[in-house]
Amino acid sequence: MRTPKYKALVDALSEQIHSGQLPAGTRLPTHRQLAAAEGIALVTASRVYAELAAMGLVSNEQGRGTFVRDLSAVDEFDQRSVAVDAVDLLFNSPSVPGQADLLRRALRELAAAGDLESLLRYQPHRGRVQDREAVAQHLRRRNLTVGRERVLMVNGAQHGLAVAAMAMFQPGDVIAVDAITYPGFIVLARTLGLELAPLPASSTGIDLEALEQLCRRRRVRGIYAIPTVHNPLGWVLSAEARDRLVAIARRYQLTIIEDASYAYLAEDAPPPLAMLAPELTVYVSGLSKSVSTGLRIGYVVAPEPLVAALERVIMATTWQTPGVTAAIACRWLEDGTVGRLEVQKRADAKERQAITLDALGDLPSIGHPSSYVRWLPLPPDTRPDRIVAALTRRRVAVSTAAPYATTPAVPHALRLAIGSVALAGLADAVRAVREEVLEDATR
Repeated sequence: MRTPKYKALVDALSEQIHSGQLPAGTRLPTHRQLAAAEGIALVTASRVYAELAAMGLVSNEQGRGTFVRDLSAVDEFDQRSVAVDAVDLLFNSPSVPGQADLLRRALRELAAAGDLESLLRYQPHRGRVQDREAVAQHLRRRNLTVGRERVLMVNGAQHGLAVAAMAMFQPGDVIAVDAITYPGFIVLARTLGLELAPLPASSTGIDLEALEQLCRRRRVRGIYAIPTVHNPLGWVLSAEARDRLVAIARRYQLTIIEDASYAYLAEDAPPPLAMLAPELTVYVSGLSKSVSTGLRIGYVVAPEPLVAALERVIMATTWQTPGVTAAIACRWLEDGTVGRLEVQKRADAKERQAITLDALGDLPSIGHPSSYVRWLPLPPDTRPDRIVAALTRRRVAVSTAAPYATTPAVPHALRLAIGSVALAGLADAVRAVREEVLEDATR
């Protein structure tokens, strides 16, 4: 059977990249130039580059073209690629002193509790009544007034996003997203066959005019939003922007998925979208960032008509949230442990942001003053994958913008996760990033 010409071209370019004939950093011909040189249609040339990008061999950089990636760089999607002796600026696992002792004490208290045996049995799919009530009370302290009947327990916020998307959307549905957003939702949407429609983003929020225009042109089913401490850009949408977003959602009957995983880091933020439009919004959050990434407890707040559908997806995907970990988490919600940890981590994040800004010097960057992420736009002549590879050799792991991009052209930037590094080593790690960026700019 004859190999299609575009496939043969993909294979040929792949071989040239792997063999070193096309070294890292090589700028490839434009789509039009490739089409003309190979005698193929422009759409076919675009397909060739799309397949090479999906293979991780090239990156399409906004306003600059298509470049061969440095294959020695780490795989941003694979946490195992962070060497045990490397400084981790790739993933956030924020912790403060004493958390292990909290767990020891909680386990002892749980072992002495009278209902321990009940935790070994099957739990209700949406969670125990007392656990859902603990979450509801916690959310009321975050300006989200909700009854326990609208709360569902899940295995972390990522599972909550999956439950929401699977319950509400069908393959082919169009979902509006920020042009730069959380990679977990990007991977989830692609897995479910959803079409992501990117909206231009700035350091202050979503382009709501672009959202309005998109809804006029196409049948948009929903929008995925991170309005409070955006990952990775750190914005907190203003009250006025939230009101307009809700108005657009009501006008075009959009379902809103509100990701509030990092919302605890912002003090005095405007009310959540779920408070402004409870009939349209599915609110998703958890305790991975505010307490521990290993706890894997999350929660979903949904409009009452959607609760049954969400519960069916929980049953289909994981049956239940584990009773033991849910019991520990909800004890901590009730006795104020979670609240105290949130205060400590806000202070910790502020200190880390100050250290990071000082170490970056005059390099411009974007971020919230009390978040665990810094977005670092790069000078025009630098190569993100080359910088990542150089830092990998220095045992520092960082991410390019590629996993965060919902547009074909990847922004020219790095994302620094500053919540996992030991505080004493953070300045040195960030200075290493600055040194490699400046070094690459002179090549």
